[in-house]
Parts: sequence; structure tokens; C-alpha cells
Amino acid sequence: MENTATNNSMLTAVNLSKKYEDGVLALDNVSFSVNKGEIFTILGANGAGKTTTINIFLNFIEPTEGEALIGGFVTHKEPLKAKQKVAFVSENVMLYNNFSALQNLDYFAKLGGNTSLTKDDYKNILLRVGLQEEAHNKKIKGFSKGMRQKCGIAIAIIKNAEAILLDEPTSGLDPKAGFEFISLLKSLRDEGKAILMSTHDIFRAKEISDTIGIMNKGKLVMLKKQDELKDQNLEQIYLDYMAGHNGELNA
Repeated sequence: MENTATNNSMLTAVNLSKKYEDGVLALDNVSFSVNKGEIFTILGANGAGKTTTINIFLNFIEPTEGEALIGGFVTHKEPLKAKQKVAFVSENVMLYNNFSALQNLDYFAKLGGNTSLTKDDYKNILLRVGLQEEAHNKKIKGFSKGMRQKCGIAIAIIKNAEAILLDEPTSGLDPKAGFEFISLLKSLRDEGKAILMSTHDIFRAKEISDTIGIMNKGKLVMLKKQDELKDQNLEQIYLDYMAGHNGELNA
């Protein structure tokens, strides 16, 4: 199976490598693409290169070689144009703790230049992501991790970006919150969003992903579509790759 960039590609990694000053090779010639209306999940242990990949797409760091593109814009060459097309939800969503959920949405919407939304618009978005109305006017500092994640995805929805990047978004969520979050991602995919997610959660990765990649020591060692994994034990496949039993990229 090949995963090459097409006219439908929203996120594209082209021979991405990242070598840090201490000599650590965090990424080693990684290439893949994520199409509109696709959820692409990267599995891997800590240090595998998942977060480094996402950080390059966000232009938090620059690649040593290769490039990442969002909507055709190379992220380290045209960062402002690239960032207009992407929203980011991290494991620990950064919000203003002394603001309410509504105030956070209003702040980030206006920060992004969207001044046309009303309080009712914000309420509808928060209800869509599953945040109950009685929480809308409460300060974020009292929110659980799951509630903060809902606010993070609400901000991404407000931006209406064509691509969404998520770094360990379900880490630490209880089963109910995790299920709600995954259901929301499915609805965003159905709207045509290109979603790139890193996670340790093999069960949810197999449940939700259209494409799954496994990273190990900076390399993309496996890349498969959902239907190729339908009757396979993804957990065992993952363990085999982590143990180095499957060699290089199996695509």
C-alpha cells in the first residue's frame, strides 16, 4: 500500500528528518499524507517521533531535512499561511483558567479574527462538543481534563480549519469522555476535516482511524489502511514492531 500526496491531500510529510544538536535523530525520512475527510493516527512509544512530527507541522520546530505541508504551504517557509488552515488540540489544552468556557471561546475566536459569532453561537458549539449548559459560565480552573478537551475541540471548530492536529488527545480521559471525544472526531471527519492524531491508545486507534502508522525510533515502520487491519490483532502487530521483529516500513 502506498500513501502518497494527492490533490485531496491536506497534510503532507515529505522525507521529514529532524536531528537535534545533541545528535539525537528524532525523525528519520518520514513521508505520509492525510486527505480531507480522513483520520490518520500515529502510534508509537514515547520518543518514537510522534510529537516531533506534529511540532514540525505546527512550525514549533523546523525539520533538518524534508518538509511538512498544510494545504500546499510548507510550514517552515510560509508558517502564517499554513497555520490559517490548521487547528491544534494538545494533551493538556492551554486555556485561561479564570475565564469561563464561553469567555475562552470568545477570546480565541476574536484572536483568530472572527468577530461575527454571538453568545448563542458559542453555546451551540459547546453543546455540540458535549459540554453541558450549566458548565458554560463556570471558570475553566474547575474543569476536569475531559471538559477541557471539549473546550479545546470547540475552539478548533470555531476556527473552522481544514486540518486538525491532535497530540495524545484522549490521554487521561475516563471511558465516557474518551468515547464522546472520539465520536466528535468522527463527525468532524464526516465534514471533510483532515485529522492527524498521535496516541498510545491502540483500541481507539483501530476503532476510529482510516489509516494507521506505527513509528519506532524516528522511523515510520508501518502504514496501513483500516480495511487491511480489519481481521488482524493491531496490539500484537504494534508489539512486534516495537520489538523490531518486522523490519522497515511495511506498506
